[in-house]
Amino acid sequence: MAAAAAEQQQFYLLLGNLLSPDNVVRKQAEETYENIPGQSKITFLLQAIRNTTAAEEARQMAAVLLRRLLSSAFDEVYPTLPSDVQTAIKSELLIIIQMETQSSMRKKVCDIAAELARNLIDEDGNNQWPEGLKFLFDSVSSQNMGLREAALHIFWNFPGIFGNQQQHYLDVIKRMLVQCMQDQEHASIRTLSARATAAFILANEHNVALFKHFADLLPGFLQAVNDSCYQNDDSVLKSLVEIADTVPKYLRPHLEATLQLSLKLCADTSLSSMQRQLALEVIVTLSETAAAMLRKHTNIIAQTSKYFLCLMENLKIMLTKSIILLLVPQMLAMMVDLEEDEDWANADELEDDDFDSNAVAGESALDRMACGLGGKLVLPMIKEHIMQMLQNGDWKCRHAGLMALSAIGEGCHQQMEGILNEIVNFVLLFLQDPHPRVRYAACNAVGQMATDFAPGFQKKFHEKVIAALLQTMEDQGNQRVQAHAAAALINFTEDCPKSLLIPYLDNLVKHLHSIMVLKLQELIQKGTKLVLEQVVTSIASVADTAEEKFVPYYDLFMPSLKHIVENAVQKELRLLRGKTIECISLIGLAVGKEKFMQDASDVMQLLLKTQTDFNDMEDDDPQISYMISAWARMCKILGKEFQQYLPVVMGPLMKTASIKPEVALLDTQDMENMSDDDGWEFVNLGDQQSFGIKTAGLEEKSTACQMLVCYAKELKEGFVEYTEQVVKLMVPLLKFYFHDDILQQLVAAAESMPLLLECARVRGPEYLTQMWHFMCDALIKAIGTEPDSDVLSEIMHSFAKCIEVMGDGCLNNEHFEELGGILKAKLEEHFKNQELRQVKRQDEDYDEQVEESLQDEDENDVYILTKVSDILHSIFSSYKEKVLPWFEQLLPLIVNLICPHRPWPDRQWGLCIFDDIIEHCSPASFKYAEYFLRPMLQYVCDNSPEVRQAAAYGLGVMAQYGGDNYRPFCTEALPLLVRVIQSADAKTKENVNATENCISAVGKIMKFKPDCVNVEEVLPHWLSWLPLHEDKEEAVQTFSYLCDLIESNHPIVLGPNNTNLPKIFSIIAEGQMHEAIKHEDPCAKRLANVVRQVQTSGGLWTECIAQLSPEQQAAIQELLTSA
Repeated sequence: MAAAAAEQQQFYLLLGNLLSPDNVVRKQAEETYENIPGQSKITFLLQAIRNTTAAEEARQMAAVLLRRLLSSAFDEVYPTLPSDVQTAIKSELLIIIQMETQSSMRKKVCDIAAELARNLIDEDGNNQWPEGLKFLFDSVSSQNMGLREAALHIFWNFPGIFGNQQQHYLDVIKRMLVQCMQDQEHASIRTLSARATAAFILANEHNVALFKHFADLLPGFLQAVNDSCYQNDDSVLKSLVEIADTVPKYLRPHLEATLQLSLKLCADTSLSSMQRQLALEVIVTLSETAAAMLRKHTNIIAQTSKYFLCLMENLKIMLTKSIILLLVPQMLAMMVDLEEDEDWANADELEDDDFDSNAVAGESALDRMACGLGGKLVLPMIKEHIMQMLQNGDWKCRHAGLMALSAIGEGCHQQMEGILNEIVNFVLLFLQDPHPRVRYAACNAVGQMATDFAPGFQKKFHEKVIAALLQTMEDQGNQRVQAHAAAALINFTEDCPKSLLIPYLDNLVKHLHSIMVLKLQELIQKGTKLVLEQVVTSIASVADTAEEKFVPYYDLFMPSLKHIVENAVQKELRLLRGKTIECISLIGLAVGKEKFMQDASDVMQLLLKTQTDFNDMEDDDPQISYMISAWARMCKILGKEFQQYLPVVMGPLMKTASIKPEVALLDTQDMENMSDDDGWEFVNLGDQQSFGIKTAGLEEKSTACQMLVCYAKELKEGFVEYTEQVVKLMVPLLKFYFHDDILQQLVAAAESMPLLLECARVRGPEYLTQMWHFMCDALIKAIGTEPDSDVLSEIMHSFAKCIEVMGDGCLNNEHFEELGGILKAKLEEHFKNQELRQVKRQDEDYDEQVEESLQDEDENDVYILTKVSDILHSIFSSYKEKVLPWFEQLLPLIVNLICPHRPWPDRQWGLCIFDDIIEHCSPASFKYAEYFLRPMLQYVCDNSPEVRQAAAYGLGVMAQYGGDNYRPFCTEALPLLVRVIQSADAKTKENVNATENCISAVGKIMKFKPDCVNVEEVLPHWLSWLPLHEDKEEAVQTFSYLCDLIESNHPIVLGPNNTNLPKIFSIIAEGQMHEAIKHEDPCAKRLANVVRQVQTSGGLWTECIAQLSPEQQAAIQELLTSA
């Protein structure tokens, strides 16, 4: 007994040390705690929780640790306990809850009980703790308010506590929540019951019937939202945001009340900024998750409002309409909430946006609202307000109006395009506004429009925008404005067509150079750098767009840029130095190797010097990512010569690429102790759990991974020394994490796989096979599990490329089995998604903007279907007919794709898959002819050009590879192909590819199945249809056949006394002009030989050349020179 007491006392000391501010003491305590056996931990922790004489901090720490133990290690610890100990733990927890007098401690014990209950629901949904349920029912009806709070807290924490008995208890649950929500005496009970209601609805997010059953709780819930906000508690309001995000349809019966409440709270300046922003978030979230439902209810909030007019008057926003939608003005009102700052105009350090500020929250909400509800609704609603604000005497209103224009561009894109001329002319006036922050906002609007409406914006407004921005960049007294004008110029030039920028190069260079020289002097004299940082990037952007046209200006900039890199070594100049390194590398890439080589050695030495200091750089040094990207550009410039620098570059690059992000699986309680300010981002996984990731270093890691891809692509076998370490880095990245930068790493990892295999070829087949075995399983698994469609398509594309590199034998039986199951699931999911979209089209909220969204979803699905086709293509081309037995598990699904009722993309890609089977698996392919032959012949004349093209290609390869069984079908196909070729619109832009495939198919039938058609009758027609120039692959096929015919002196082709030769020359010249055949292709040499033979015949040559246009004659000369 004494020994146990001593051990418990030691444990109290350990709890104290776990709370110690001393890192060493705390770390030692954590190690000691981890080494205590699980059962002992539970005993010690429960004893500490039960001991009311122990320090409060120690008890609370014990409660947190016990909850975490049950959350993270339940299966390892709890089932190993004797049954009497398990029973004792359950009883003990319920007793402590009843006896505990401290509210915060009781909540923590309730969290433990909820966690235990969660783990005591078995796989069949049976609750293994009936006493816990009885305690819940007894406590919620108790006169003891503490016990009622406890019951609601447990239910909120684990709303699935009823398991498979939930339906049975549904009315009881509802009565319990209604009763607590109507408790007029205890506000905390009303708040907790509202949170519990929200948790229960969220836990049953797919149960529409339950939503209807619990709809009458909504008025009480909304009342609790209102009441709790005025008691300085935003927890219920946060629950409403969650409902709007996850189960917006639950709000439908009381949508008007929800919107009215949210607007009221948002407008109430007596509430905190955070509460007002949360209220706005409810509506903005609904505009994203239930846009159609909201669009149909916009009229319900149209009213004249006294509080609103008062608010607007205070903010000096004069609005002429008496009946308005209140939402938009609320956001604009928030955007006017700006502070005066005398030092703003010449601050040299840019601070990050204050995302907690009303102005930023309003702007973000407006952007999201416009994207969610669409410009058709939002633009008419906001246009007049913005125009009023821009004419207001208060600079804050003009600033807010311009920032609002910037915010809505993406969402109102289509509607703003029609009035863009009016908008641009108006916005440019504000670059002359007397207030610097309004000029800044005007620069912001110009830059945002240059991005949102590119390249049309650049094409229409290049003259006035470039002139206005260059003038604004001369605003020497306000460097924030100067810098932002330079930033807008970057946005403009990034998406500006090269041909449009060239005429302005002299003027741009003159201004940029003079500002750079002036700001370089200011840097030396005053230490100011902000404008110089942006101007350096502007120079880089102009050079990047101008490419070789920047050569004449190269010598004007390079000495100064090198000077900056050499001398800007102070810590506060790291960003300037990084941007200058970027600028030098982009200029080098633009002007090309020949011009850049004069400085290449100096630049490389500067980069190498920086690289040697790399290990001394702090993790957040901005130079790191700029250096990594600059090395990759130098690789592109120098090509194989860059290989010598790899030993210096690769160490730091691999170090950055190998950064391991800190991740954690957290429950609700742990989440409340962490914040986004700590650099963590979270994704809710449901069931009171969230996935967290610390974002520090992720962007740099992502850049480094992309640069490794660049090296592999550019250096090929020159990169072979590093393939092993890179593949070991990349393969583990083929896993999903919830962050954009990690998704980019995943894309880079996928893209690297076939490139690394190409690099490794030089080491021989054994090394190559070992590398492939290392990556193959991970690639297949990633195809099966990756949820992001953009990343998934990249992985599937990469896998197909890898199979093409490795060829026959690269997949074993297990690979085929797993891959077959995955591809089957992808195709089934494709059909299921189409059915779900049809259901959505029957929804009461369906409208044209929902249709646009559904079409976007459909395009994503079809893109994945194209990647399924890519994988099957690589397998068929590698394995030939051997793989057909494996393919038969997919056959019914592929046949379903080409059914007449399917959408045209399904039929297109279904036909493409059968095309591959005919091309690579014939003559064995004929056993599937019953499934595809009739559709293929029928679809040659389909309304969709994409379907016609796929069908025509299939008929061509049928003639080329199909074997004798296909002969009668070649005869049947010919008149169908001719009908398409001779249709009136055959050569229009949308039809030309399908038509060219038909022409090629006719050529293949004549070449490979000449006994199936009357060649002499068809050949003159076929010649009249040439040349092909849009579909390059089919152009090569037709020109090769034409060469066969000419080289065999075919009389119909050459004509009597070679009278057709001028026509043939014209065909060859047109093909050359359209770059139908690459110069290195053997076919180009054959065509050149045909021309040379005629060239030796004197008069015939003159006759042929005389009938060509000057452009055609030049094309013939180019062919003779290059081939």
